[in-house]
Amino acid sequence: EGATKFVTVRVTGAANENEAEQAARAVANSLLVKTSWFGEDPNWGRVIDAVGYSGAALSAETIRIRYDDIIAYDGANGPADDDLERLERVLGQDSFAVEIFLGAGDASCEIYTCDCSHEYISINADYTT
Repeated sequence: EGATKFVTVRVTGAANENEAEQAARAVANSLLVKTSWFGEDPNWGRVIDAVGYSGAALSAETIRIRYDDIIAYDGANGPADDDLERLERVLGQDSFAVEIFLGAGDASCEIYTCDCSHEYISINADYTT
């Protein structure tokens, strides 16, 4: 229904399984994150924001965000601006993974989701029940 990308959201290094799932669901359900994926923008700030409001423990010094095998943000070094073109190519694919390492423990969770496109809005705004 208007999706253009299949996305695997993988949270690792969470304090426990509950927090791993909370963080993964927050990222997977964030409209700001989903629209950035549609725009092929590796917007790490939106991902960190979603993890932040999930309630999962995280540290600004240890959080790391990767799209496939390319680091978008490393808490120790900040954003990977040199890799922006490579990151945009990853997000231009029909399918990719985003991995968020929290650095708070050993728990993990993986959830599947999609982007949010103009077509999704049109489909859902153009009819009534």
